[in-house]
Amino acid sequence: MKFLELAKKRQSIRKYKPTPVEREKLDRCIEAARLAPSACNSQPWKFIVVDQLELKDAVARQTFGKLISFNHFSLVAPVMVVVITEKSNFQASAGRVIKNRQYNLIDIGIAAEHFCLQAAEEGLGTCMLGWFGEKKLKKLLKIPSWKNIDLVITLGYPESEDIRDKKRKDTAKMSSYNEY
Repeated sequence: MKFLELAKKRQSIRKYKPTPVEREKLDRCIEAARLAPSACNSQPWKFIVVDQLELKDAVARQTFGKLISFNHFSLVAPVMVVVITEKSNFQASAGRVIKNRQYNLIDIGIAAEHFCLQAAEEGLGTCMLGWFGEKKLKKLLKIPSWKNIDLVITLGYPESEDIRDKKRKDTAKMSSYNEY
């Protein structure tokens, strides 16, 4: 598949089939994330793949609440992936302080998108979630309290193979050459 075709295929999925995801496909998604570039090659991430039904449902319940129900669809996804910030190496940590940039968050975004693009290549759908109960997720997954969870990704087979039209800014509004 050509890259632009894959980029068009990758979309946030909120309706999943209950079909389990094969471990080989999950492993290839993790491998794609592993290969992502990072500042000073620090690779400041850990991906926890949750595919045990009861634990997956408990994780999914932490992505919505009584007042915030927009991630309720996560209960249907057969897999939840929790992305944690790990410590950056010395060079990336020093660069963060000197340049006042959170390279680890940039790195996690790149790795997560590598994961999601591979999932699309595998015929799987994903949705990146930034709303979740971090404290309860840490307890459920035995994540040390000093670690940060930056992202939760739903994963599974999309209920529909239809690719929605992408509503994006015109390229002239989001890019320019040689000056702002």
